[in-house]
Amino acid sequence: MSSPIRVLVVDDDALVRAGLSMMLAGSPDVSVVAEVADGAEVIGAVNEHRPDVVLMDIRMPRMDGLAATELLRSRRDPPEVIILTTFDSDDHVLRALRVGASGFLLKHTPPPEIVRAIRQVAAGEPMLSPTVMRQMMSYVAAAKVDPRRARARASLARLSDGERAVAGLVGQGRTNGQISAELMISIATVKAYVSRLLTKLELNNRVQVALLVHDADLPDPDGPGA
Repeated sequence: MSSPIRVLVVDDDALVRAGLSMMLAGSPDVSVVAEVADGAEVIGAVNEHRPDVVLMDIRMPRMDGLAATELLRSRRDPPEVIILTTFDSDDHVLRALRVGASGFLLKHTPPPEIVRAIRQVAAGEPMLSPTVMRQMMSYVAAAKVDPRRARARASLARLSDGERAVAGLVGQGRTNGQISAELMISIATVKAYVSRLLTKLELNNRVQVALLVHDADLPDPDGPGA
């Protein structure tokens, strides 16, 4: 049997930490390896406990969750990060995803969905809920003249046709299996494309690829040509 997914819980509210730990204890494939109360403690906890996934609050006294996520995701082989918060403003969502979070959940999310999100990001698939996707699209619609668009298009222009096709579907929140079926290529080939995308674009996860695609406002992909 494979090892449980190792989870670090980061929240300044002791009751929230206890509640999350108790809830996750009911899932045999998830193990809470540590809890910390502030973003400033995250790096030390990650070094000591080597979690696969970090559940990260945003508002904390010394270092907030967004700063901690950015610091963590800049490291070599970092764990995945799911932002778990009571705040769902567009600014929080977009900042969280831009600094490298793989998912964004509200604290009132039902426990089975939190567990599913942990499994999903641990498997390398981002947790982009319909709400988050709508916020990303709204952001793009309101920022047509943002200089990010030109920069994003310039970045994507460095890709091959096949890489751009896969990037476009990643931008729509598609899983590897869905991309495989749509483009009629193997899942192993999809994974190879995604790996090349991350390297060429100097990004560290699929969510950041999706944001770049939305910034560029690309048309739908036609399929790999390379």
